[in-house]
Amino acid sequence: MNAGSLVSRVLCAAAKLGLADHLAAGPRSASELAGPLRLHAQSLHRLMRTLASLGVLSEGEAQRFALTPLGAALKTNAPGSVRSALLLVGSNWMERAWDHFMYSLETGETGMEKAWGVPMFAYLAQHPEDASLFSETMIAFHGAEPPAIAAAYNFTDFGAVVDVGGATGNMLAAILARYPGPRGILFDRPHVVSDAPRLLKARGVEERVTIEPGDFFETVPAGGDVYILSHIIHDWKDEQCLAILANCRNAMKPGARLLIVEMVLPDGDTPHRGKLLDMAMLAMTGGQERTEAEYADLLRRAGFRLNRVVPTESDASVVEAVPA
Repeated sequence: MNAGSLVSRVLCAAAKLGLADHLAAGPRSASELAGPLRLHAQSLHRLMRTLASLGVLSEGEAQRFALTPLGAALKTNAPGSVRSALLLVGSNWMERAWDHFMYSLETGETGMEKAWGVPMFAYLAQHPEDASLFSETMIAFHGAEPPAIAAAYNFTDFGAVVDVGGATGNMLAAILARYPGPRGILFDRPHVVSDAPRLLKARGVEERVTIEPGDFFETVPAGGDVYILSHIIHDWKDEQCLAILANCRNAMKPGARLLIVEMVLPDGDTPHRGKLLDMAMLAMTGGQERTEAEYADLLRRAGFRLNRVVPTESDASVVEAVPA
């Protein structure tokens, strides 16, 4: 388990170097790549040998390395944005935040604010390149979720689907691609939705989506049939969550539903990826992952009733709620 940090750093180095792009045309040796990459040839060979042991590369004759199908995922713009995810995790701003993890355990406050003096989303608003990388990474990290959510929950009878904090529209695009009837409203901060038109056009749903920039702590678009909060509630402390939920409740028309897409934690010792993600929330955003009982309590305090939890083929579930 401890060696996992070594694997992460090796993969991050490969992503930073763009090794997969350099090997896309065919096998090459470390000595052939060292010059263009301005690296020490023997050290690069050792890195590539290690990547081969992880299944990312394959070593052939004359110490020449080729991409494996797994390694091809590290190419720039490969489906899943894995390279972006590795670059984010290995970024200076995120590593510095994790350096203060003990501070988070001692105080309940984020290592992010200790390191940088501002909350994570305020930092991203000031650093648009990091914000774009973060959005790409969320697509990678939650890549299997949008189609799984669209398959598990029936959106057929909804007219307007409002994706609150929907970033570049990845979740909304998956829903609209599966269900031809609804239209979508994508709502997020202006610097976040700036990347949305490209994604929505690539998915073929741009004509069915209205993009509305705004701040969900102030208001959300009114009149939707269903409101989606996908990996939003876990980012914030309870009082901030209650403010977001209150704005959603005020915007909802009679009969509308609220869908919270999150990794609902199982009770007891059951392993779940969300339990590790909970530590990231502690260090980076100040939020948390929750159990079904904890979601029910939070929703009750916000004037909602938890209706049901719909499991999916991914790690995420759909927490369906209605105004109480």
